[in-house]
Amino acid sequence: TNRYASFSSQSYLEDLDLDAVHAHPKGREGKKHIQPSCAFSGTTWISEIIDMIYKEGSLEKCKVQPIYMRVPFLEFAVPDVPTGIELLKEVPRPCLIKTHLPVQMLPKSFLEKNCKVIYVARNAKDVAVSYYYFYQMAKIHPEPGTWEEFLEKFMDGSVSFGSWYDHVKGWWDLMKKYRILYLFYEDLKEDPEREIRKVMEFLERPVDENLVKKISHHTSFKVMSQNQMANYKSLPTSVMDHTISPFMRKGVAGDWKNQFTVAQNERFDENYKMQMTGTTLQFRTEI
Repeated sequence: TNRYASFSSQSYLEDLDLDAVHAHPKGREGKKHIQPSCAFSGTTWISEIIDMIYKEGSLEKCKVQPIYMRVPFLEFAVPDVPTGIELLKEVPRPCLIKTHLPVQMLPKSFLEKNCKVIYVARNAKDVAVSYYYFYQMAKIHPEPGTWEEFLEKFMDGSVSFGSWYDHVKGWWDLMKKYRILYLFYEDLKEDPEREIRKVMEFLERPVDENLVKKISHHTSFKVMSQNQMANYKSLPTSVMDHTISPFMRKGVAGDWKNQFTVAQNERFDENYKMQMTGTTLQFRTEI
């Protein structure tokens, strides 16, 4: 087990609850919005979008701290960086909380306290590819092995945060019961302004078209990948080594076509059909 992998372990999460946060002086009042997603599905992207909405498009306020400080990553715990729980106790309300947890591992109090949830999902093939490169550069993970080996692990759910299939289905099934806005990475790529409007309406913020355009521009992949407060390059190289692969690598839909062989794609499709049987959830693998 890699010594930095504590953020994905059950032992770290089993006693995690919002009560400790609510007990904190800064946590007694104010709304909380959760932004869960399976890893590498646009979490940082939507976090920056929502943070800009909160701050009414102020670039100055958004550049005061890196994104992982402005938006606490609930289960994050690596050496030399404040944990997600520590940050969550300090951030002003209303606040945004990021998590990659599958729904069964999320502290029950989040949903019981009626937090608004914005979930972002991305097609499995692109997630597998992005995750493979992230495993190589992020020292919180063990070596991924070959692409062929990693793809098998991904299909088996033997990766951090478990099965992609169970993750996306688990959150999808909760939509009827809780306040959840379920977004798709491919939709964000296709028409970011449309999706930003959806988020604003869900957060009950006035939809100002000039603000929508400003947020769309400043949260584009081109701009965010150069933004030191959003691209994770401020983290120590002992945590993320961008010389191996940048955290923000390509930011496109359909890049899996450059990675999968024909045989891998056929096997993946067969496995996918089996694992997604019975759900109404559908994805686009290209736009």
